[in-house]
Amino acid sequence: MAYNEQLAKRLRASFELQPQSVRSNISEKKMFGGVAFLYSGKMTVGIVKDNLMVRVISDKMEKTLKSKHVRPMDFTKRPMKEFIYVSQEGISNEEQLLNYIELGLEHAKHKLNNL
Repeated sequence: MAYNEQLAKRLRASFELQPQSVRSNISEKKMFGGVAFLYSGKMTVGIVKDNLMVRVISDKMEKTLKSKHVRPMDFTKRPMKEFIYVSQEGISNEEQLLNYIELGLEHAKHKLNNL
């Protein structure tokens, strides 16, 4: 199944707004039948069908899951640890999208700092 190309364009444009130190470390990789954006090799956000996929640090999962239009990522029919899906309604504007990108970047940086 194809992923939402329009959302991919929005993500690319949003990453262009990040500081150079972030932009230069972002790569794309086909994953989960969609596309993922990685920071220094660590997954941040991605797209599966029409859903935004976001990595979230454990400490913020409970609060984030209470947000409207957010649910656990259940790609394998079971919730995946530190992954969420955000429906299109939850990223209807660029501010919302940037907030989820920041969560994903925070997760990647946290993983890199704990290596």
